[in-house]
Amino acid sequence: MDKVRTFSSGATRDTAQGKLDYVKALSPIVLRRYVQYLDGHRLQSDGLYRDFDNWKKGIPQETYRSSQGRHFIDDWLLFEGYTTEDNHGSVEVEDTICAQLFNLMGRLHEILKAQLKEEAKVDHETGAARTAPIPNGY
Repeated sequence: MDKVRTFSSGATRDTAQGKLDYVKALSPIVLRRYVQYLDGHRLQSDGLYRDFDNWKKGIPQETYRSSQGRHFIDDWLLFEGYTTEDNHGSVEVEDTICAQLFNLMGRLHEILKAQLKEEAKVDHETGAARTAPIPNGY
């Protein structure tokens, strides 16, 4: 198997074999809708807006799980043809899916963050980013 690709211009690159392909693995329309969902939920009850990455400061697993459960039930009800409401009013299927994504990504973020080696974390005092290690299992 070739390890190097040669383009018509003469430029060469290693093959893509064995490399993660985020563009093929992810959907831009799903990611856009998810971020729109996040934007719609940034307004806090105190009237202030939270930053998009506020959740990365850390939320307990139990909180994510409880919220995920509520949104799962709403999604299930909608799937079965029922209507459902939460403390903000009627619930739509896209919102239940985005809410579940938020909770699942938050839970996974906390799990992976705990696995990262201390020396590979971002130095929050200087803001210097370090190369993120690959979590265990990869």
